[in-house]
Amino acid sequence: MSRINTFGFFILQNMLQSSCQYVPFDKEVQGLPYIHVENLSFSFSERAEYLAVSQANLSIQEGKITAIIGESGSGKSTLLRLIYGLLEPLSGEVRYKGWLVPTRKDKLIPGHQDMKLVSQGFDDLNTFANVWDNVASQLPNTNIEAKQNKTSAILKRLRIDHLAKKRIADISGGEKQRVAICRALVNDPQVLLMDEPFNQVDASFRDTLQQDIKQIVMDTGLTIILVSHDPTEVLALADDLIVMKDGQILDQGHPRELYDRPTNPYTALLLAKSNILSSEAGKAVHIHSDSTIIIHQEWVSILPADTEGDFKLIDIRFRGFYYELVVASPDLQLHAISTTPTSMQIGEDVSVKIEKYISL
Repeated sequence: MSRINTFGFFILQNMLQSSCQYVPFDKEVQGLPYIHVENLSFSFSERAEYLAVSQANLSIQEGKITAIIGESGSGKSTLLRLIYGLLEPLSGEVRYKGWLVPTRKDKLIPGHQDMKLVSQGFDDLNTFANVWDNVASQLPNTNIEAKQNKTSAILKRLRIDHLAKKRIADISGGEKQRVAICRALVNDPQVLLMDEPFNQVDASFRDTLQQDIKQIVMDTGLTIILVSHDPTEVLALADDLIVMKDGQILDQGHPRELYDRPTNPYTALLLAKSNILSSEAGKAVHIHSDSTIIIHQEWVSILPADTEGDFKLIDIRFRGFYYELVVASPDLQLHAISTTPTSMQIGEDVSVKIEKYISL
C-alpha cells in the first residue's frame, strides 16, 4: 500500500471511529436501565461556578414517556441535550443499553444515532421547502417507492398529509411542530427527545397531538423523553415524571404518586399549586405539625362564617370550569378550588375547613 493510500486509510479509519455509535474503549455494563444517568454534572462556565445540571441520577424505562418538568432555567433542556450527547458533561455519565452515549469528543456529528431530538425552535426545518420535502429529505434515494410510502405514512399518522404541498413558511407553529416530529420519526429512532413540544400548539389541538404521541408509543414501543415547564401538559401523558430545580433532580416517579404524595414543597407547588405552610402557620387552620405542611387547593373548603370568621374572602378568580377562592387572615393566605359558583361576596367573613394535608 502506497504512503498516500496508507494516509487516506488512516484518515478514513479515524473518521469512522469518530462518528461511531459507541465510545472507543468503552465496555458494556450489564443490568442497567434502558437509559441510565449517574452523577451527571454540567456547567456552561469553565470554572463551574454555576452548575446547569448538578449530580443528576435517573433511570429511563424503555417504551415509556418520561417528562422532565421544572421552571425556566431549572436545567431541563440541558439535561435533555446531555442525554442525547450534544454536550460534554463535567462529570458523570449517560449510558444507553449499557453503553456510554458518545459526546462531541467522540463523534464528528454529535447525537446518538438511535435517538432523535426535536427542538422547540424548529431549526432543522427548511422554511422555503414544502412539508413533504422536509420529511422525505431524511430518507435515502436508494428505494424511491419505499421513500414515498414511508413519507406518506408518517404524514398521515401525524394528521398533516393535507399540508404536504404547503411551504413551512406558510403553516402555523403547531403544524411546524408536527412536521418536526415527522422528520424525527420517519427513520424509526429508538428514542425521541422533545424540548417543549406543545409550546406552540394551540390549546384546542394540544390534546390531539398528545394522544397521537401516546398511540405511537403504544404501537411501536418508542421511548420518549420530553421537557415541559407546564405540568398540566404532561400529567395525563407521561408514565414517569422527573422534577428539576436549579439543576438538581428533586423527584422522580409516576405522575399520580408525585401529585398525591410529593416528597418536597417544590413538587407540590409545581404540580398542584399547593398551599405551603410552616408548622407555625398550620396552627391557624388547626393543624399541629413539626414540619412543612402541604395542602392542595382541592383539599380546602371555604364556607360562610356563622359568626365573625378568622378569614376573609379577598378574591374570586374564574378559571373556566372552576373558581379559585383566595382567603386571608392577618398572618396567612390560602387558595381553594370550587367547581360551582359561590354566593359568598368578596370581603365576607368565611370559615376554612381542611379535608386533607401532607406533612413533610
